[in-house]
Amino acid sequence: MAFEGLSSRLQSITRKFGGKARVTEQDLKEMLREVKLALLEADVNYKIVKDFISVIQEKALGQDVLKSLTPGQQVVKIVKDELVELLGGTESKINFTPNPPTVIMLVGLQGSGKTTTAGKLANLLRKQGKNPLLVACDVYRPAAIKQLQVVGKSLNIPVFANEESKDVTHIAKQALNIAISKLNDVVIIDTAGRLHIDEELMQELKNLKANTKPHEILLVVDAMTGQDAVNVATSFNEAIGIDGVVLTKLDGDTRGGAALSVKKVTSRPIKFVATGEKLSDIEVFHPERMASRILGMGDVLSIIEKAEEAFSEEEAIKLEQKLRKQEFDLDDYLTQLRQMKKMGSFSSILKMIPGMNKLKDIKVDDKEFVKIEAIICSMTQKEKRNTKLLNGSRRKRIADGAGVTVQEVNKFMKSFEMTQAMMKKMQSSKGMKNMLKGINPEALKDFKL
Repeated sequence: MAFEGLSSRLQSITRKFGGKARVTEQDLKEMLREVKLALLEADVNYKIVKDFISVIQEKALGQDVLKSLTPGQQVVKIVKDELVELLGGTESKINFTPNPPTVIMLVGLQGSGKTTTAGKLANLLRKQGKNPLLVACDVYRPAAIKQLQVVGKSLNIPVFANEESKDVTHIAKQALNIAISKLNDVVIIDTAGRLHIDEELMQELKNLKANTKPHEILLVVDAMTGQDAVNVATSFNEAIGIDGVVLTKLDGDTRGGAALSVKKVTSRPIKFVATGEKLSDIEVFHPERMASRILGMGDVLSIIEKAEEAFSEEEAIKLEQKLRKQEFDLDDYLTQLRQMKKMGSFSSILKMIPGMNKLKDIKVDDKEFVKIEAIICSMTQKEKRNTKLLNGSRRKRIADGAGVTVQEVNKFMKSFEMTQAMMKKMQSSKGMKNMLKGINPEALKDFKL
């Protein structure tokens, strides 16, 4: 996972110094040395690290300590504030034109994930009420046009392609006319991948920009390319001028240095991050939330947003009514489980909960939820509604049907009973906020059937 190593190092450092009632200059020097090493190991640009440490040192030595914080906590706050600033300071949004369509051009190296990102971005903007059109302008890579068409079909989003032409400017102009006639208010142009040193192909992008006048040029960068991502971003920005960056494969085994360097080096913000393989796995980049995640302070706002997307208001009302009547059964459990899966992996959600990152040995296997689904689906409707019917022979039949052992069925039933008890308590609580506060991290260690 991105930032995994950096996150654990910085959390260890901030925990060590956060509780200090007195911070000496030597303490600060030691802390900053560890922070510097952590950032360099994460592949952050050396000059950026040097400036980052210098600013923290200056502020920490000259800072009036807030009355509500210990000196150690004050230093941690300074680190967080500077990390937020390094990541861009504030969220940077798409610049939509008041006279549609808004034209967004995606550029980048081959293999950075532009085509998939085009689909993800179109899907995200549609959820925001837009009516996007995808345009296939990668005329060089074999099957690139077909790939975009498959992505568009799976999302039910229109794709414009002209397989008879190799003139990308002509194709883009045709697409703009189609967009105007079909009332598409956003046009996303998927261009061919190219090396930033390929002058001929870079000239093609310049011509495309001059003729389509895109409102946004987004550079798609593979976060796993590390420090080279910064060099790519710098070259593209100097050649055609980019408006922002989309970081892909942020869920991969990467040190995360690119995300911490791109904004500072190019003065262009990271606007979106792709966090998985699904076409829904893209999110707006929030510097403050990302800094909180890196430092193990949680990201409850993102959890709430994901929950709002996955759970409709109507479903929430139905669930509340069932809880009030104490009618929460296995069918409801299965429904909630499937909706939770829409929010992403359980492991990624847990990491957004404050305090969870302190548990280094927490292991949540999402494959276990497949077993749970199989167990519930192997029950009759009567058994789902009344678990008291589940005697030994019934549990044996359910285990055989689900392809699990009777012991696994028994463990699941025990956990379901605990869930029912928790649901009853939630009736008198103040909702999700209190539930999150009451989560016992120890109970989630090595979660499995």
